Amino acid sequence: MSGRTHARACPERTCTGCRERAAKRDLLRIVAVEGVCVPDHRGTLPGRGAYVHPASVCLDLAVRRRAFPRALRVQGPLDTADVRRTIEAMAASQAAP
Repeated sequence: MSGRTHARACPERTCTGCRERAAKRDLLRIVAVEGVCVPDHRGTLPGRGAYVHPASVCLDLAVRRRAFPRALRVQGPLDTADVRRTIEAMAASQAAP
């Protein structure tokens, strides 16, 4: 045998906030659209994407480190209000029974 498995590998990405590697399905993809960070739930928006854990701690770290403009290769600051609202909504839906 060649040593390869027949199971499909789970793609990994790095969170721009905490810099930890995680499965792609566990992270939220962020895309820059006209100076605004937009959450890409389905992963189909065009352009370069950055990944972050859906937690406000990781988002705060990424904003403080100015990681989104660097990861998305855009000039200047990006508005992250939409991403923050999405992450807060996700946390609220998980907390509710």
